[in-house]
Parts: sequence; C-alpha cells; structure tokens
Amino acid sequence: MSGLGIDCYLDNGVSMAHKSSSRSLLMDSKSVVDMIETSSRAHFSGFHMDGLQPRDGVEQPSTSVTENMPKQPFVIGVAGGAASGKTTVCDMIIQQLHDQRVVLVNQDSFYHHLSEEELARVHEYNFDHPNAFDTEQLLCSMDKLKNGQAVDIPIYDFMSHTNNVYPARRVNPSDVIILEGILIFHDPRVRELMNMKIFVDTDADVRLARRIRRDTGEKGRDIGAVLDQYSNFVKPAFDDFILPTKKYADIIIPRGGDNHVAIDLIVQHIRTKLGQHNLCKIYPNLYVIQSTFQIRGMHTLIRDSQITKHDFIFYADRLIRLVVEHGLGHLPFTEKQVVTPTGSVYTGVDFCKRLCGVSVIRSGESMENALRACCKGIKIGKILIHREGDNGQHAPQGVHVVCRIFPRIKIVTSEIEAGLNKDFRVVPGIGEFGDRYFGTDEDDQPVVTSSS
Repeated sequence: MSGLGIDCYLDNGVSMAHKSSSRSLLMDSKSVVDMIETSSRAHFSGFHMDGLQPRDGVEQPSTSVTENMPKQPFVIGVAGGAASGKTTVCDMIIQQLHDQRVVLVNQDSFYHHLSEEELARVHEYNFDHPNAFDTEQLLCSMDKLKNGQAVDIPIYDFMSHTNNVYPARRVNPSDVIILEGILIFHDPRVRELMNMKIFVDTDADVRLARRIRRDTGEKGRDIGAVLDQYSNFVKPAFDDFILPTKKYADIIIPRGGDNHVAIDLIVQHIRTKLGQHNLCKIYPNLYVIQSTFQIRGMHTLIRDSQITKHDFIFYADRLIRLVVEHGLGHLPFTEKQVVTPTGSVYTGVDFCKRLCGVSVIRSGESMENALRACCKGIKIGKILIHREGDNGQHAPQGVHVVCRIFPRIKIVTSEIEAGLNKDFRVVPGIGEFGDRYFGTDEDDQPVVTSSS
C-alpha cells in the first residue's frame, strides 16, 4: 500500500495491527480471516495538528475526510421526568466547563406550533407525548451545529403556546452541546447524535412538588389545573414514554443537582474527551496515545526525509514499543496474589495467556522484536496481503472504514494522519515504511548534488 505499511496482529481472541507512521494496534476477538479482510484495505494513519502553517512547496492533502470535517462537538443528552432537576444538572455542568464553549439546546424549544383548534382545547393537549415535539426541526438544527453552522432556535412561549412571540435565539457551534428534554432519548436518531447520555432520576413526589411550585409561581396556573394535567398526561407519559428511555442512559444521576459527586465525575470525563482527537469522539474503539513532546519529536524525526537509516530505525522502534505496550494494556487480565520477599501479600494481576502474533509482510515484521520483548515466548505467524494497484478503488479512509465495519476492534495509535493525496498516499506521511526500515529503498533515492 502506498505510504502505508506496518501491520501486526495478536490473537488470543485479540488481534493487533500496526499502521505505518501511526504505530497502531488493532484488537478484537475476530478471526484472523476477518483481520486479513480488514487489513486488505488502506489505513488512515499519521498525525493531525491544527494551527501549523504548511511549508512552501510541501504537498497538502487533497482528499482528506478529517480535513473537510468540522471539529466535532461533544454532545450530551440529559433526560428525565418533568421537574426532575435536568436544568439544574445542565447549569452545573456548564458552570464547571466555564473555559469551554458550551451551548444548551432545550427540547422544549421544539414544541409544535399549536393550531387555532388545538389552542381552543389546550387543556386537553398532551405536551408530554413524543408527537408534541418537532423532532425533524431538532435534527436539522443539530446537523447544522455539528457541521459548524450557527442556527436560530425558536423560543417557545408557554403562555400563548406558540413559538413566534419572541425572536429566535442564535446558537453558535461549540465544543460541547447539551441536549435537554423529557423525551430527548425517545427518538433513536437523536440518541445517535449523543456521545454521553444522562438520565436524572428523582422521586415522583419530589417532581410533583417542584412542578406545582413552578407552574403556579412562574406560569400563573391554578393548582387544580396543574394536578389535573399531572394525573391525565404527565404521570402516564412518564410511565409510558420517559421511564422506558432510562435504559439508554450511560449515567443515571439520583437526586439530580444535589448529587455533586456525580456532576464532578461527569465533568472530568467530558474534559478527558475534549482532549482527545476528533475521531476518538466518533469511534469509541479508537485510542490515540496521549501526545507528548517525546512522541511528537520522534514522529518529527522519522518523517524527515533526510534522517539516516540508523536513526529512522532507532526512533521507529521506540514508537513501536510504546504502541505495543499501550495495546497490551487492552488485553484481559486476571487478579493474582503473590508473596513478596518481606512476607507480605501483594494483590496484582496476571498477564493474558495463550497469545500469538500475526505480522503482515513486510512492514509488520518491524513490530515483531517489540512484541517479543513484551511477550516472552510469543509465537508469531505471518500473512501476505495482495494489493491490486493504486487507483484508489481499494483505498478508502482507513480508520473510518475499520471502526465502522468492525466496531469490536480496538485501534491503538500514536498519531492520525491528515488524509490522502490525489495519488492516494498518506500525507504528510512517512513514505514506504518497509523500504525505509529494512533499507530496500536505497536504489530509489534521488541523487543529491551540490552546485558550485
């Protein structure tokens, strides 16, 4: 594969692959046949950084999926019954993420505009039913925000039950988007937009007391009307539509905004995700090793076309060892106790047994030494993958393809490239890794002469 190279697999019900400049590992319980099929495609590898100015005369990627894709926001869904404390939870998350761009999108903003007939019988209208919301408009607004476009979101007036009393609210693209609403988990299309789903679980009596206080105080409604609506619509809708969506939640927060520990943990997780590469937010099975100046420095060296063969191998081996060690951390472990020389008992873990590696000839063979150094006595097999030309028909953007088709595979890499150029070579790239590593590219090196 042009500009792509190293592949190596572990099989213990686990597989591992290494991709040229990205030093990647693939892990899964798929068979070797599936792994061969996966690796027969080109891989999207390397490193991506924003804000760096390109050098004059250096080719830039022309067909990059990542380059054309806006920075993906981290989308959080917050659901729960009416008056459960969803807004309080959202406000606390926003407050703690004060140094990030965060926007709140309320499902209430997307109530259908009531007709004259519906307004005349508004006391019989079920505002807690899924059909009360214009989900298509919500999806359209979210699509624009995720693609870096500002949107105008209506403000629903609960007195007139219309959404044209107040001017729409302009919402700009942000790092974090919080979707809040009682039925925000009901439509699977909306759920698919979310990176994290939170369900605020509050006792029914507490929710009713809050609703009475809110509707009588803020909306000027009669307490009798509030109780009638609760009995006829709110409680049945909670039992039929809202509570069943609790199973979709990644996190359930008891007591809502009073649960400060849960909020702190959620914010910590969000900050971790915001520090990840764009693609890691899309694919949970993709892992990019935390970048350090050491890793970036080694990538800088092996990408340099003027580096010596000795230095290229030295720094490539260092990167390979880092990825192998990190990838092995995703293997299953069992608890084990040992007695130390002091007579104390130490509770640790036992390494995974019955491992084997499979390297894809020829670049994948460069990973074998690191694998043997980490896994004593491991057996390594080899496979050869046939390639049919470089016309791009077999060169889709690798990470997207592998993560989408094989969601159980774990990909561990040290960097992700910007994309492919018009010749379907990875750029900025590392060249033909196998040739550079094994020294078989010497005949193809240009002759450099100095002019007097």
